[in-house]
Amino acid sequence: MNKFAVLLFAVLAAMPAFSAQHSSVRPRNSADPSDQETIREVIEMERQAKEASLRRDPEFPQRALAEDYVAITPLGTVTTKQDSVSARKSGQLRYDTIDVTDMVVRLYGDTAIVTARADVKGHQLGEDFSGPYRYTRVWVRRSGRWQAVSYQATVTQ
Repeated sequence: MNKFAVLLFAVLAAMPAFSAQHSSVRPRNSADPSDQETIREVIEMERQAKEASLRRDPEFPQRALAEDYVAITPLGTVTTKQDSVSARKSGQLRYDTIDVTDMVVRLYGDTAIVTARADVKGHQLGEDFSGPYRYTRVWVRRSGRWQAVSYQATVTQ
């Protein structure tokens, strides 16, 4: 198994991905203003995650990933919160850009499911890992704060 790909996707999984300014958000039809506020909160978590990934900040996954967090990489590897934090701390991974589009946020009580496309440019140990991905991330609100509990990424064309 390619260790580079495992590390890359551990970090992708931890970067709850991305920026609202590059997203089109299509929430479920709802007249409830609190749903719209909740969607804004989740989008803000995604924005913070993108910025933390670009800065290689290991503190964001430490606080934003649930202890029981699990991610499945495009290669089928299962990674944990600790894997994601360690990948950030290693400093061997560099993102040049992360551009997110086609973002959809769906709410189910205190659970939010985000799907999106991410076009990533970056390098690890001089090896390019740039390309398009699709991902699904599950957020759960626990004790008033959002935590990512699951993530799955797929390489696209």
